[in-house]
Amino acid sequence: MPQLRPITPADNATIAAIIRSVLTEFGAAKPGTVYYDPTTDYLHTLFATAGAAYHIAHTDGTIWGGAGVYPTPGLPEGCCELVKLYLLPEARGLGLGKALIENCFRLAKEMGYTQVYLETMPELSMAVSLYERCGFRYLPAPLGNSGHFGCNIWMVRHLS
Repeated sequence: MPQLRPITPADNATIAAIIRSVLTEFGAAKPGTVYYDPTTDYLHTLFATAGAAYHIAHTDGTIWGGAGVYPTPGLPEGCCELVKLYLLPEARGLGLGKALIENCFRLAKEMGYTQVYLETMPELSMAVSLYERCGFRYLPAPLGNSGHFGCNIWMVRHLS
């Protein structure tokens, strides 16, 4: 199983390429998504924000993907957003996505959050089913101000 570690500046280009390749693979490389978000190329800087964390999944120098939590503006008190969970095709189906989500839950709790929100889209149905299995429930409308108007599935999970 790959190891998880905090993102470093050297990871920026690789993780941005993974994010964009996955969105392209699923036909979701569209405006209003992280595909066109300029911060995607500088995730280490973005996640240096207080209340944020991003971890890279890797083995022996190979990066397989990553996921993080972020204090998206406009979210309710005690809520962070699960963001940028993307895995290369060969890393899927091994439990790594679940491990990244559980790591994000741990990070969120350590930072004092009581719930985790996410935004996604139907094209990423594999991820949606993973989110359901990890206890996320659907919301009728978005929370916060992510700026990702291309997402039309919103979910939340309360941390215990």
